[in-house]
Amino acid sequence: MQAGRPWLWGLGPPGAGPPPRTPRNTRGGGRRPARRAENGYRSYDEDDLRLLQQIRTLQDFGFDLEETRPFVDCLRAGHPAGDSCPASLAVYRRKLDELDALIGQLVSVRAEVGAQLARAELEASADLPGGPPPRCEMGGQP
Repeated sequence: MQAGRPWLWGLGPPGAGPPPRTPRNTRGGGRRPARRAENGYRSYDEDDLRLLQQIRTLQDFGFDLEETRPFVDCLRAGHPAGDSCPASLAVYRRKLDELDALIGQLVSVRAEVGAQLARAELEASADLPGGPPPRCEMGGQP
């Protein structure tokens, strides 16, 4: 590998599944450089696996990569869980507020769709048995 060129992170440590995103160029961003085994392959330990599992779990819950940073920092600081630090708890609170807003929007949209369905069913039932006659789009005649 040439210096300064981005590298692709493979599948990560066994049991971690595929990576949530492929980080490029490990310089900066708080990432640790990859350790290498004697054969040249990257070497991962249990701490690396815990970090990756934490990120994957949070992303499965809808957290973006930046939102996982406080959890990772908490684990790297030696805490037993990624959500045992105040910064992680703040991210949880923000995510819950975001979810509550989305749920409110979905409830509103559902009510509108339900009202449209009720209106359409009422109009269709007024002209039973088959509803209104089809209109010909070409000639404008029924």
